[in-house]
Amino acid sequence: MIEKIKELWIKYEEIIVYLIVGVLTTIVSFTAKFIANAILYDNTMNPTSTQNLVLSTINWVAGVTFAYFTNRRFVFKSHDPMLKEAPKFVISRISTWILDIVVMQVLGNLLGINLVIATLISAVLVTIGNYVFSKLFVFNKENPSEAE
Repeated sequence: MIEKIKELWIKYEEIIVYLIVGVLTTIVSFTAKFIANAILYDNTMNPTSTQNLVLSTINWVAGVTFAYFTNRRFVFKSHDPMLKEAPKFVISRISTWILDIVVMQVLGNLLGINLVIATLISAVLVTIGNYVFSKLFVFNKENPSEAE
């Protein structure tokens, strides 16, 4: 039984650790978003378009800052120069930040879905996008000549 667990861990370690880091990143970014909502907008559950933009941006900045360092260290175990990776990481996260804004506008402002529910739906879509970008674009180790 323990051998089977070890085998599964080895096979799926990156995805498992990514999900753990993703949960922690979500906690950090949601905490920042909802603290900002409390401070700036008196805990509204139906923010305006402008308020959604501000809250999504705060959510994004907190999440990207935490996610870069944790993904680099624990998920992809990268040793490449930060000046090479960080800009690619930020660019990839800008695209999913735009996705978050669009999803929040559609779900919240157009469909009238509660802020918490809309945020959770958006987080699932953004997490999938972030993993794909990180794996294929940011922490890609497929070119061995660059690693030498």
